[in-house]
Amino acid sequence: MKRLNPFFLAGTFLLMSFLDLQAQDKAVSSGVPFLLIGPDARSGGVADASTGLTADATSLHANAAKILFGAPAGLSLSYTPWMRQLVNDADFGYISAYRHMNAREALGMSVRYLSLGTIEFRDNSGSLLQNYKANEFSIDGSYARKLGEHFSMGLTGRFIHSDLGSGNYNGLEQQAASAAAADIAVYYDRDIEQGTYDKRIAWGISLSNIGTKLQYTGNEKTFLPMNLRLGGGYSFYADPDNRLTLLLDINKLMVPTPPRYNADGSIAAGKDPDRSVASALLGSLFDAPGGFREELSEFSLAAGMEYSYYQQVFFRAGYFYEDPQKGNRQHFAIGAGLKVKDLSFDFSYLVPTGSRFTLKKTAKFSLGYTFGKKEDTVQR
Repeated sequence: MKRLNPFFLAGTFLLMSFLDLQAQDKAVSSGVPFLLIGPDARSGGVADASTGLTADATSLHANAAKILFGAPAGLSLSYTPWMRQLVNDADFGYISAYRHMNAREALGMSVRYLSLGTIEFRDNSGSLLQNYKANEFSIDGSYARKLGEHFSMGLTGRFIHSDLGSGNYNGLEQQAASAAAADIAVYYDRDIEQGTYDKRIAWGISLSNIGTKLQYTGNEKTFLPMNLRLGGGYSFYADPDNRLTLLLDINKLMVPTPPRYNADGSIAAGKDPDRSVASALLGSLFDAPGGFREELSEFSLAAGMEYSYYQQVFFRAGYFYEDPQKGNRQHFAIGAGLKVKDLSFDFSYLVPTGSRFTLKKTAKFSLGYTFGKKEDTVQR
């Protein structure tokens, strides 16, 4: 039996939900990829093209600047049975809340927790050393401020803890890893009265998980999943209660692209991935060994739509695409929501389009509550 360590086992287990295993040699990867998982059912129903959705408590994941365009306060709870086609004890949960402090400022908080279930650790002879319950979590605090009637900015601080195993296994010392990170985001949201059909235009940009590296063992350090997200939404409606919203998000992981190596271990093309966070962030748009074409292939696309009927019943659909050589995540998503007064329930389901895609039969559930209404913003 080959040597197994917690980082390899748990990290590979989680990574399988993101990457086609036959494409990992060219895929851009990082530590704690659970931070990139769309945690709620509403976003899940539009294939995570969530930037242009109207604001609620779950907006803190994609763009914290959005919360100033929602109700005065909101709370959301989300749950996902994780990778149940492989294991029966992995779960992903998310809780988020925000509150307007005044007309121009708001505060938010969120906690996400991923349980990877029980992982067996064995020695070289195959004997069981122990069963380890691996888990990862993050705790966020956000601040948003309006810079104009329709424009806002958001800042988020984040503490991250990843416990994939600890102790000495086959001569390799393992430990849990922690890191600190920050997000910065801007957002624009405006309703325009124009003729028979009024419209709403929204767009946002966020750069997330900018922070320290993770260290699980020895001197090896792993980048956080620093991510650039650009997205927007366009709604049109004959009355404010019934509207169709079209959505598009573009994402790019801002960490080093693996270079191509010669037989002697020297770099044949690309750049050395062992560099500082600042260097990786600034150089991640220009370091692909295949040049500009490969750099473009590292952008993933998510497109979706949401139709609201009297702001009480919601229907959603979307499609996510990632290049086959850069992870090969490709799937349809469907979802629905129901709102009764201030209480909402959302459901989504992922439908993979590739036979090798690992994350199958994934359902997400969210429960939300809004406190009060904001007259100049259409609430969901």
